[in-house]
Amino acid sequence: MMTTQLFGIHAVQAALEYSPQKIQRVLVDENRLDARLKQVLDELAALGLKPEKADRKKLDRLADGKNHQGIVISVELPAMRSEDQLKQDVAALTATPFYLVLDQVQDPHNLGACLRTADAVGAHGVIITKDNSASITPTVCKVASGAAETVPVYQVTNLARVLRWLKEQNIWIIGAAGEAEQTLYQLKLDMPIAIVMGTEGTGMRHLTRQHCDFLVKIPMVGQVESLNVSVAAGILLYETFRQKQLAAKPVV
Repeated sequence: MMTTQLFGIHAVQAALEYSPQKIQRVLVDENRLDARLKQVLDELAALGLKPEKADRKKLDRLADGKNHQGIVISVELPAMRSEDQLKQDVAALTATPFYLVLDQVQDPHNLGACLRTADAVGAHGVIITKDNSASITPTVCKVASGAAETVPVYQVTNLARVLRWLKEQNIWIIGAAGEAEQTLYQLKLDMPIAIVMGTEGTGMRHLTRQHCDFLVKIPMVGQVESLNVSVAAGILLYETFRQKQLAAKPVV
């Protein structure tokens, strides 16, 4: 069993809500006990999890110097889901489907950042390829700051087959491509959607691109040729989120 460290009140609360059974160990700052931290510790105690007191230097080291807010927990790494589970989960959805697809994204920091944004916009899951892709690791969990526990990650062996199946479920496939003619701001995105991002540097594979219903680009006026994949994914996810929010508002 592989474990990783999560730190900060938000990440710990996410673990408590979605996978409390995976919490293995709790370390807390021996010199800190504010109201928010006390509430989290009470919730942990209710589950029979007794915190161990530690000095700040130890917590700083476990959190790689980031703000841990006085608490670090060890948790079992989240399990990735299968293609069959994806089909079951899509069939069970009552909301408009909203997915992020990563075509061979290999940097764990990018995967973690994508998970964090996917959680923020309420995406129903992130679909990744089994080969040549980052998977759920301690680094991914740390960057995701709790989102690896809240956002389902589906690992699939044949992405083209999955994209075809998603289209059969009336989910539109939107691919990000720098050479696309239309920008993401010109496309209606408040519909069942799966946004596809390609790997760092080379983008989507040819076969993946062929299965997209639309290709969109992010308008850029600077000198750089492209954005980091997690930044680009964030822009696309939030524009989709914005349009969905507007569509959901009642007409006055």
